[in-house]
Amino acid sequence: MKNLRFKDFFWNTDLTSTGGYDAIILYLNDGRRTCKEVEDFMKARASIEEKYAKDLLGLSKKVCGHNEMNTLKKSLDMFKLQTEHVSLSHLQLAHGMREEAKKVEEFREKQKELRKKLEQQMDALHKQKTSQFKKTMDTKKTYEQKCRDKEEADQNVNRNANTNNTKQIEKLYAKAQQAKQNAEEADRLYQQNVTTLGKVRDDWLKEHIKACEMFEKQAMERINFLRNIVWTHLNQLSQQCVNSDELYEEVRKSLEQCDVQEDIEHFINLRRTGDKPPAPVVYENFYSGQKSPAGPPPSRLPPPVTR
Repeated sequence: MKNLRFKDFFWNTDLTSTGGYDAIILYLNDGRRTCKEVEDFMKARASIEEKYAKDLLGLSKKVCGHNEMNTLKKSLDMFKLQTEHVSLSHLQLAHGMREEAKKVEEFREKQKELRKKLEQQMDALHKQKTSQFKKTMDTKKTYEQKCRDKEEADQNVNRNANTNNTKQIEKLYAKAQQAKQNAEEADRLYQQNVTTLGKVRDDWLKEHIKACEMFEKQAMERINFLRNIVWTHLNQLSQQCVNSDELYEEVRKSLEQCDVQEDIEHFINLRRTGDKPPAPVVYENFYSGQKSPAGPPPSRLPPPVTR
């Protein structure tokens, strides 16, 4: 199937119309706006990544497990360290996104400059074509009017051919001759303007085809460029996920080395205070000075009364 081309489908039957050309320019302007929107989108996403990275970096500096010890402390320290590394990778991602956004801006400006010269050239041709067409139509009207004047003068001569007024006949004949000359001059100017308009039209046709080809090439380049730039953007995001997971994997490896029993024993060995509990507190009788086994104290009876 034959591919459709700009140069085959953006014509108008009206020579002075620029409808087809205007439709292409509108499409290109919309494309330029799309480039700006993609550029702004990527800049905004970069700002989000940058803010997230800074917040994450600040979080990594906060106290987390400061009083912890042994294997869990190592894991928590690794957790904070890799959080810091993740924040730095997001900063790098934000930088990469800004670089891609810069490429979009440069591409957009480059296409704008290439179009500018061609559009100015086409605008000049459109004005020339419209001006020459108007001039040709004006000379056509003059030509047609002069022809009608000639016909009327000839008819006057014919109507008065049998009159005896020689002076009037000569006057009508002279008027007819003048009308003929005027018609011939108008015809010459009309044909001259038609020829000039034909050359202007031919020049415009050639340039219109060239412009269509140029604009189509730009449109294809823009679509391909934006498709690739978004693809790269998504690859950056996917790679960030991979990088983050690799950093988190280091934390998981550290957590695998975290031994609950070892940490318990480490604390015991580090802070142990003794392996013997305190002895029971025994009752000591004030009067006997003897120590009694633990238990409720014996009842105290008054001394016997001697009678």
